[in-house]
Parts: sequence; C-alpha cells; structure tokens
Amino acid sequence: MNNETFEMVAKTLYGLEEVLAGELISLGANEVQIGRRMVSFEGNMELLYKANFYCRTALRILKPIYHFKAKDADTVYKEVKKIEWEKYLSLDKTFAIDSVIYSEDFNHSKFVAYRTKDAIVDYFMEKYEKRPSVRVSNPDLYINIHISHNDCTLSIDSSGESLHKRGYRVDQTEAPLNEVLAAGLIMKTGWKGESNFVDPMCGSGTLLIEAAMIALNIAPGIHRKNFAFEKWVDFDQELFDRIYNDESNEKEFTFKCYGSDISPDAIEIARTNVRSAGLSKYIDLQVLPLQQYQEPPRPGIMVTNPPYGERISSRDLMGLYAMIGERMKHVFTGYKVWILSYKDECFEKIGLRPSDKMKVINGSLDCEFRCYDIFEGKNKDYKKALAEGEERSDTSAERPARSFSSDRPARNENSSGGERAPRKEYSERPERKNFKTDRMDRPDRRFAAAHSETEEEKAAFAPGKRFFGEDRNDGKPARKQFGREDAKRSNDKPFERPVKSSFSPGGPGKSSFSPGGPGKSSFSPGGPGKKKFDDRPAKMKYKDDDRFGGKNFKDKGKPFKDKKEGKDFRDSRIDKRSFGDLPIKKIKGDDDL
Repeated sequence: MNNETFEMVAKTLYGLEEVLAGELISLGANEVQIGRRMVSFEGNMELLYKANFYCRTALRILKPIYHFKAKDADTVYKEVKKIEWEKYLSLDKTFAIDSVIYSEDFNHSKFVAYRTKDAIVDYFMEKYEKRPSVRVSNPDLYINIHISHNDCTLSIDSSGESLHKRGYRVDQTEAPLNEVLAAGLIMKTGWKGESNFVDPMCGSGTLLIEAAMIALNIAPGIHRKNFAFEKWVDFDQELFDRIYNDESNEKEFTFKCYGSDISPDAIEIARTNVRSAGLSKYIDLQVLPLQQYQEPPRPGIMVTNPPYGERISSRDLMGLYAMIGERMKHVFTGYKVWILSYKDECFEKIGLRPSDKMKVINGSLDCEFRCYDIFEGKNKDYKKALAEGEERSDTSAERPARSFSSDRPARNENSSGGERAPRKEYSERPERKNFKTDRMDRPDRRFAAAHSETEEEKAAFAPGKRFFGEDRNDGKPARKQFGREDAKRSNDKPFERPVKSSFSPGGPGKSSFSPGGPGKSSFSPGGPGKKKFDDRPAKMKYKDDDRFGGKNFKDKGKPFKDKKEGKDFRDSRIDKRSFGDLPIKKIKGDDDL
C-alpha cells in the first residue's frame, strides 16, 4: 500500500463546512483548513477512499495535481500540456472535463474546458500518435479545472457522481431534500441516536433515512454502485475491499425514527426508499396530518422541512406555519424542534422565539435552520432549571457577599429591625377567554378549514363564524335572530334616538335659521315638538373693535388699502351684526317650499 501523503479538497454545501471538517478530522486528516463550500486537507490513498465512503456532508473529493497562474485560455493550454498524463490516463481510457471559473479574465467556462481537452489530446498525439476518447457520461477519469482570478488548479475527481446520490433512493416526491444537506442538518442538531426522531412532514423520507444511518453509524456510501477512483490507474482493490467490509464501527439503535405525512402517495414513496435502504426495522411511517398529533414518543427530537411556497405550494401557507407553532406548544413539550424554512414571515407565524439559528442554502434558496426549545411552564423557570443542572467551571471562586451601609434606611419602615417585608404572592392570572365566541380562532382550525374538500367541512371548522337556524350544524339549538321588529319597548313605541336641536348662529335671542323665509317654522331636524338650537347659549361673541387676529392695526404705519378702489380696509369691513339680524331675501318660489 502506498502511504505517500498528498493534498485533497472536499466540496460541500454552504453552511456545512465545519461539520465536514469534523468528519475529516475523525477519519485522520491532517492540515485541515476550512474555506467557502470546501475543506482542504492532507492524507494518503486510504484516507481518500475513506473520505468518499464515510463522509456524510461531502459532495465530492478532489485530488489536485497541478497549480499554475494564467490570464487567458492559451496560457491554460500551455500549462496543462506540461503534465505527465500517463500517470493518470491511458490511451484506452475515456475522460471528461469539468470547469469552475471565478475570474474577470475568463468569460466562458466552456471555452476553458475545450482548451484543457485540446492540451490533453495534443499531448498524447505528439507522443504516441494516438489519443484517448472524450466521454461526457460515466468516463474513466473526471478532470476538474478551477480558476479563481488568475490562480488555476487542475484536479482529478475521485468521486464521480456527486456523493449526495447515496444509492438508496428509488423514488422521490416533489422537491426532495438533498441527502448531504439532510445529514448535515441532523448532525448540526447534535443527535446521535440517544432518543426518538420525529419528522411529521417526511415527504420521501430523506431525513428519516439519514437519521437512522447516523444512529446506526452506517456508512453513507454503502449503497453506491461505484466511485470514480475505482477506475484509476493506481487503484488498490484490496485496500478498498477492507474499508467497504469493515463493520466494527456500527452501533445499536434502541429508539426509532417516526415519520408521517398528509399525503398517502408520499408515505408510499418513503416506505419504498426505506426498504431500499434496509431500515424498515428502525423507521415507522403512517399517514397522519400534523394537526392530528396527540402524543409523540418521548424522549425525542423533531426535525422537519415544511413547504416554503416556492417549489411546493400550499393553499394556506401562513396558516400552516401557525398550526405548526400551535402543535409545537401544546403537543411536543419537552422536545427540541428544528425547522428548515425560507421566509421570515413563515418563522414569525410560528410564534416562538428560537434558541438557535443558522444559515444554509437549499438548492438556490437562502434558508435558515432554527431550533425551538419546547418546555412546560415559564421561560424563566426553564432557564433556572438549566442553570441548576449545569456544572460550574469554578466553584471555589464565589462572588463575595454584597455589603450594605448601616445608614441606609430600611425598605419597610413598619417592619422591625429594617428587614424587608415578605413579598406578596400572587396567583397566576387565569387564562383569558374569547368574549365574543367560544369557537376560538385557533391555527389548527384555520388550517383544517383551508384544506377541507367540501363546504360542510369548512363550515364545521370556520373559526368565529356564527350560524343560525339549521345551518348551525353542530348539535346545539338554533340561535334566535333578532330584527328591528323585536326592538320595541313595552309601550309599543319604536325606539328613537335623541335628535339635536336646530342651529341658530346668531346666539341667544336671535332668530333661528328658517329656510322657509320670514314667518315660516324654524329648521328643526328632530321634527315638531323637539328641542331647537335656539335654547343653547352662543359659544362666541362678535366684537366690533379695531383688532384682527389678535393684532391692533392702528399701531401699524399704514392702513390696508383695497388694491382696486384704494379704499381703507377698515372702512370696507363687514357689518358685525349676527346672522339672525340680517334680513332674509325672499326668492321666487319660497312659498312652494
């Protein structure tokens, strides 16, 4: 076996770099360095085989073979042609080129891949007058060229197909969760099989299968048909067989993984995938909507990936998340609940404060993975219990007792010796009920009403809605309808509102406004015999003085003049008599009003 160490790079998803670094260290990797969506490390060929076979959060393992700098595709061609390709590729083998470009000097990644292919082909043609063939699907050698600005790295891919393709998935639902992301999220929770695992929206069962494999410590590559390194020139079959058949690290799992979904088709697909993975003994599946959960297994942890409204739509997305929060608070007490979602407004509808949250990328969506500690009682009591259960790092260094001055007055003057009066204990405030209706507007009712198939089912769950007569449909007696004909008093007189009296702008003693002209009855909106506004004292008196707006214009230099006639503004002012003293001009047709 060749124990020569060399550089390797493990690619992963955003947010899982630290988890992958921990996996590599546990396998014996050296010089581990975390980058963006990648982890670089050093090791031998055995470590390369183990990284492909055991790493749950790696997408592919690359082996760099040449580093160089280039500003254009022609330079790339010259540098690639310098490599001794006989060490990696023979004439009867096939190869494919994959390029990843992050540079302003290279505008077309495909053109870089073409020039790399030309350099390899021309190398063999000039030396052997023969060339290996290019094969896009399932080639014997995967070659990767990565360019960041002017730094170029040429690597050979030891994985082939992405490592998230475990091999156990036979069928899938719409928008399935990536296996690498599912395993990374579970490992971020710290779960290792010491409790039950629950996913109430399991879909095709990816989270359940990955959780069971973590609990049993089954290698994620056990179901893969092949790896790219098996076709390498220096492949060690005996070494890989020993790694593949080693079962010494597998563990016992005494708990179970429980999955459910509202869709029977999704449960059937999940059951097929579980059988393919050989985990039917450890995973229990059933068709069960989340709002019907009553007693989940304990102890347990819940990890789920509900719809976001992007690839999978929901008729009531906000109602779904509100229902999730309601079930968490009332059913999953004592659990740690982890939820992966996309929109902040969805998390807000849950109505709980997360204890932890981290950013991850699911496909092309920037998502968050949030943890909720579901406990009984008050938050301060829960935190106090946690603080009492934790071991203190330094018990000897206690805080010194706080001294108080003897001159400080006692808080309670009535108590003897200046001691604080005992604190009055208050009973817990009773739960407030809905004063309008006993049919509370609960999230589970809203969700059930939105997902009901018939109008009768919707009516049964409609929150806060009142039904009369036979439409009530809940077994209770019909509610009597009250109309205006019932709103009569005992003397059979209809109820009338008090009417305002008529408007008289002239003040006390002035005539009221009479639209009918002199001698006609005054305006009284309340009808005959009602109180008029004439009896109300005037709120304002008109003053005939030389003040306007609180300022005396006699003190000013020049009086205001009318621009057209040149008259003094003071001489042209309106008579300050009240409106009641002004004669009412009779117009034609007044008598007809």
